[in-house]
Amino acid sequence: MAVTIADIKKLREMTGAGMMDVKKALEEANGDFDQAKDLLRKRGQAIAAKRSDREASEGCVLAKAENGFGCIVAVKCETDFVAKNADFIAMVKKILDVAMANKPKSLDELKAIAVNGQTMADLVTERSGVTGEKMELSDYMFLEAPVVDAYNHLGNKLSSIVAADNAAADMETVHGVNMQVASMAPVALDADHVAQEVKDKELAIAVDKTKQDEITKAVENALRKAGINPAHADSDDHIASNTAKGWLTEEQAQLARDIRANVPAEAEANLNMKKIEMIAQGRLAKFLKESTLVEQQYILSDAKELVKDVLKKMNVNIVDFKRVTLNVE
Repeated sequence: MAVTIADIKKLREMTGAGMMDVKKALEEANGDFDQAKDLLRKRGQAIAAKRSDREASEGCVLAKAENGFGCIVAVKCETDFVAKNADFIAMVKKILDVAMANKPKSLDELKAIAVNGQTMADLVTERSGVTGEKMELSDYMFLEAPVVDAYNHLGNKLSSIVAADNAAADMETVHGVNMQVASMAPVALDADHVAQEVKDKELAIAVDKTKQDEITKAVENALRKAGINPAHADSDDHIASNTAKGWLTEEQAQLARDIRANVPAEAEANLNMKKIEMIAQGRLAKFLKESTLVEQQYILSDAKELVKDVLKKMNVNIVDFKRVTLNVE
């Protein structure tokens, strides 16, 4: 059966596959649309299985918001070349539009939504078959509120959405805060919204760092007491090279090695844990201030106002945000 241009166009619109792939599938299926769709899907599945161990670190992230609902969709692929392809971006836009229309509550729900008999998961699989790359519908996040704003950063690698609970909220301020979310990557709205496991982890890191700082300080003080510049003896390699340069005598070099070998254990055994905890709590407080949205300095304020002060001044109450990026941070 001869395959017509109209048939190719129709199947391409149904599947999003490339012209030549659609033509080949229709020819193999003798013009049977259902069979041709199956062929395209199977080819995509075969490629996905074959390349399952590949890393899909590129892709496209897009967000959209309207009528109190906003969402972010991300589809990953292997190369930037495919990520910038117009058909690939069009597929992500289609999935985003489907999400906006159906308002699924999870990524799995989004993957299962069917349009013209084809699920979003199958749509991605078919595109994988067209490009020959592993692809993954990797992220879906949404917010519902009286006001939701969407922001897409240039390059389709970063998107964010922000929700405010007052319908009359100043949209310029809401959008500015959304840009803050995209730019500064806060971990939560405020300290109360930071997960306890995150606080515990950051406190543990702060305790370890403070202990190490105190031990390092003890070693440096011991070196100074011995008449040795700590910068000349901060590692065995430096001790050797600075001895060769004549900056340390052989006796000083050996003394420095002894101090570095013995003082850390002595210092650790005599750490003032009350002091350590106090300093660590201060470091945790600094982390929460720098990493929570309302405590950050507002990027659009020449007066270096905090986000919380700008929100109060403009009578805007931000209640949540979501952020998805494929950039390495």
